[in-house]
Amino acid sequence: MAKHLQIGNRGEDIACEYLKKNEWFILRRNYRAGRAEIDVIVMKNEIVVFVEVKSGHHSVFGNPDKNVTKNKSKMLFLAADAYQIKENWNKEIRFDLICITFFGKAHKLDHFEDAFS
Repeated sequence: MAKHLQIGNRGEDIACEYLKKNEWFILRRNYRAGRAEIDVIVMKNEIVVFVEVKSGHHSVFGNPDKNVTKNKSKMLFLAADAYQIKENWNKEIRFDLICITFFGKAHKLDHFEDAFS
């Protein structure tokens, strides 16, 4: 497996652990609708949250908002629409961003709620 995919998978695992500890129920991981993908879909208190996870090393990571392009946001919204239609979900939703910055074996997690509004 390519190194960037290993880093991405490790970041998603850390994000899921964090979400579970904060009492979010993991509905899906790596949900695909055509070419569009959502890293993690969670639910708590009748709110479904679509989570984009960005992972990288400290030296190349930069600001989290710089790592999500307009095209990535568009694809995230398309996948979320597909999920809502498939699951007949018409209640509250939100889009969050979780950034994992690695410092060797240590890491820092930043959670940005409602990051795409």
